[in-house]
Amino acid sequence: MENNNRYEATKGTEMVLHYKVELPEGQQEKPALILLMHGVGSNEEDMFRYADEIIGNVIVVSARAPFTIAQDRYAWFALEVNGGVRKINEEQAEKSRQIINIFVNQLSEKYGIDPQRIYIGGFSQGGIMAYSVGLTYPKKFAGIFAFSSRLLSEVKPVIKGEKELAHLKIFIAHGTQDQTLVVEYGRDAKEYLAPMLPKLEYHEYEMGHTIISEELEDFKIWLGKL
Repeated sequence: MENNNRYEATKGTEMVLHYKVELPEGQQEKPALILLMHGVGSNEEDMFRYADEIIGNVIVVSARAPFTIAQDRYAWFALEVNGGVRKINEEQAEKSRQIINIFVNQLSEKYGIDPQRIYIGGFSQGGIMAYSVGLTYPKKFAGIFAFSSRLLSEVKPVIKGEKELAHLKIFIAHGTQDQTLVVEYGRDAKEYLAPMLPKLEYHEYEMGHTIISEELEDFKIWLGKL
C-alpha cells in the first residue's frame, strides 16, 4: 500500500540539500525530527528505506550529500586512502558541516519542528557528519546516532565542552567484521566521547560494513527511550 505521507523534495532554491521526507499521519503538535545521512557513494534513497521503522510524531528526513561522485552517487567529502592512511578533503567536510547546520534550520522552519527533539545520524560517512555537526552545534540537537562510522580527528579541536554536550543522547553501533571502517573506529569514538557524554550507548555486532536487523531493533529501542 502506498504511503501518502512520503514525499520527495527537490533542492531547488528553497533548501540547501535535496532530500526525501516521511511525515507523521494526521495533524500533530510540533513533531520531532530525525535526520538520516547516507554513506559515500550512495544517495538519499539508501537511508530512507529505514523511515518506516521509525514511528510516532516524528518527521524523518533522508538527505542527499552535496558533492557528486557519479550519477546517483554522492559524498559529504572526498577521501583518499594511501598506505592505509585516510586523508579527507577538509574543505569539503567543513562545507558539508555548515550546509547540514543550515539544512536543519530550514527543516525546523518549514515543518515546525520541536526544537527540543532534533536527532541527527547516519551510516558510515553520514555518521561521521552526524558527529561533526552534532558535537559542534550541540544546543541544536537532542541526540546523535552513528552506524559504522568514525570521529574525525580534524573535528576534535572544535567539539564543544562537557557542559554543552552533557544533555546529548548518543547511539553508536559498529561491526566487528567491518573491513571498510574497522571496529576500532567505533571503540575509539566511544572512549573519546564517554567522559563527556554520560548518555552514550554503544553496541557491537558480528557484521561487516552494513546495517543489520538486530542493530535496527536496538536503535528502535534507543529511540523509544527518548
